[in-house]
Amino acid sequence: MNGKNEQVVEKMLSEIAIASSLMEGVDLDAFLDDEMRKRAVCMTVINIGELVKNLDDDFRAEYSNVPWKAIAGFRDVAAHKYQTLRMEDVYATVSDDFPALQTMLGEIAD
Repeated sequence: MNGKNEQVVEKMLSEIAIASSLMEGVDLDAFLDDEMRKRAVCMTVINIGELVKNLDDDFRAEYSNVPWKAIAGFRDVAAHKYQTLRMEDVYATVSDDFPALQTMLGEIAD
């Protein structure tokens, strides 16, 4: 893995860790009632999706098991259609999908 891709993956892992810490011990109702937490978590989603766009095409093809396109697409919705973004979807993504993504990226980084 070249230096740039390695740095991007490490930064993605860092953003996942931030989102996980923001969500620690927080259920859906508490998340929906906390505007600052929602905005902070959405920013991590945006950051992760933006980072995906900085990976080389060959790198993304080599690790095609990672849903790069879906990650970048969710970023676009969070960034450009925030008013229609369902916070329940954000919660589910961070709670359900981020752990698997963290595992995949961790395996790449090792």
